[in-house]
Amino acid sequence: MEAIHNASGDLEQRSLAGVAVLDEAARAAMASLPPLFSADSHVMEPPEIWREIPARFRATIDETIDAAGFGPPPMPGATEPYARLEDQKRDGIAAEIIFPNTAMAFFGMSDSAAQQAAFRVYNDFIADFCTVAPSRFYGVPCIATYDIDAAIAEMHRALGMGLLGIMVWQVPDPRLPLISDHYDRLWAAAAEAEAPVHLHILTGHSYRTEGKREGAEHLRGSVNRKLTDAMTSLFDLIFSGAFERYPKLRAVIAESECGWVPFLLQQWDYYFERFYKKEKMPITRRPSEIFNEHVYCTWLEDYSGTRQFTWWGQDNLMWSNDYPHPNMTFPYSRENIMGHIGNLPPDVQRKLLCDNALKLYRIRLED
Repeated sequence: MEAIHNASGDLEQRSLAGVAVLDEAARAAMASLPPLFSADSHVMEPPEIWREIPARFRATIDETIDAAGFGPPPMPGATEPYARLEDQKRDGIAAEIIFPNTAMAFFGMSDSAAQQAAFRVYNDFIADFCTVAPSRFYGVPCIATYDIDAAIAEMHRALGMGLLGIMVWQVPDPRLPLISDHYDRLWAAAAEAEAPVHLHILTGHSYRTEGKREGAEHLRGSVNRKLTDAMTSLFDLIFSGAFERYPKLRAVIAESECGWVPFLLQQWDYYFERFYKKEKMPITRRPSEIFNEHVYCTWLEDYSGTRQFTWWGQDNLMWSNDYPHPNMTFPYSRENIMGHIGNLPPDVQRKLLCDNALKLYRIRLED
């Protein structure tokens, strides 16, 4: 146990369970790890930015924020870019892909105009935030997809401000499933712009919009429902045929871990090969082949999943620290990484910790 101070200044005890106990040789190996690129970090938006949303949408926005029940920032770096740089330095983080916090709740709104207005404000905020350290902060813009013409326009505006890829809902409005052709023009535009499409947990019309969960139902949402959401969105992306129609399209399944993916791909491959000659299929290749070429996932605390990295996922998995959320590995990211992938060869570690992300996002780290 280690004594640290929390955001309120109170002394608390933080358990290091899950952090590897390292001998001298392991510590030397830890020191030789490559630069750490977090493919899933977050910013906690200052509440005052939502005052910039047109007044006619304020009630809807405030109601959505209140229902989400967000707590205060756990540390200054959650909201303040210069403090964040200090935390990056302390934890050995070379750069981060940054997702929102409060704005994730807006993906579950049914008011298209209010959603567009909120995302425009967020995208302006995160673009400005990232200008403090453009080689270390890479913000992903939020894109409302009820209106695809507006979505494409906002994507190009956000990319023009230096933002990276696009973030859409993981669980769509039931009227607009990801497997439908509603998104085709957006996928085409994203592919042409080489902008990866991100689907993050807790975004959209999911269990988070169904009211408070207690007891065992809290676990059902946090594990069963969350995993079902990820499985469904991955299925819909692959079996919609989008990746075959738009070969340059890339997608990221963010913060859903990874241990479940090879089993699912194995099952999809089995039934695809069993039925594709008998039934009309929207794809012509095995699902695992499509995944391997087009889809990336992030990993954080998935010891079961990382055991599979000896034979699977070495080119498609990207490490994340989830800073500044409760699951974050800060400030023990290197120790935590050693517990997960310290057994792997250095070249594989490098892929998982930075190279896969650098390749996907076409980024070069500064020396």
